[in-house]
Amino acid sequence: MTVFDAVRKALLAGFGVQEKVKEFIDELVKKGELSESQGAKVVKEWTEKAGKSSEQLSKSLSELVSKTLEKMNLPSKDDIEKLNKKIQSLSARVKRLEGTKEEGQEE
Repeated sequence: MTVFDAVRKALLAGFGVQEKVKEFIDELVKKGELSESQGAKVVKEWTEKAGKSSEQLSKSLSELVSKTLEKMNLPSKDDIEKLNKKIQSLSARVKRLEGTKEEGQEE
């Protein structure tokens, strides 16, 4: 296994800050242990891998939260919004009916 392969695997396996990865690669390039093209390739691969991992983590967390809320039988934001609209509609209807009833009683 070459230094390039070892560095590539180490960076792809770990999670870190992109800036730190770039600094580390720059150091290896300066020391002559990696060529500039190899360094750029490692940074690109790491960035892509980190992006995919972040997306997967976000998706997994969203699914976990959704399933948990579903099991808890809590209303969703959409459910609450629908209920609010229905309440507003019924309130307006009651006000109209009360207005009509009051007018009818005055006659």
